[in-house]
Amino acid sequence: MKALKQLDPVLEHRVRLAVCVLLAQHEKISFSRFKEQLEVTDGNLGAQLRRLEECGYIGLDRDFVERRPVTWYHLTSDGSRALQRHLEAMRQLISAAD
Repeated sequence: MKALKQLDPVLEHRVRLAVCVLLAQHEKISFSRFKEQLEVTDGNLGAQLRRLEECGYIGLDRDFVERRPVTWYHLTSDGSRALQRHLEAMRQLISAAD
């Protein structure tokens, strides 16, 4: 099945997929906002964000808000393309199942 081979192994993890989907909808999101939205631990979220960053799918910027450090994440163009390919493969798989 061709669509199955087109799935991106990096985006097969639910947290990594959710991060990319959220970033596709919003320009940037902070670590704490991801943690709230995804209901995951700091360690799990950090590991998944690091994996996405290593693959070049997300980038980050560090800033201070009210004297507190904040890390903002954004989807890169490579990440956007990978997400679109992955979602299209998922659509094809779902369509084949119908």
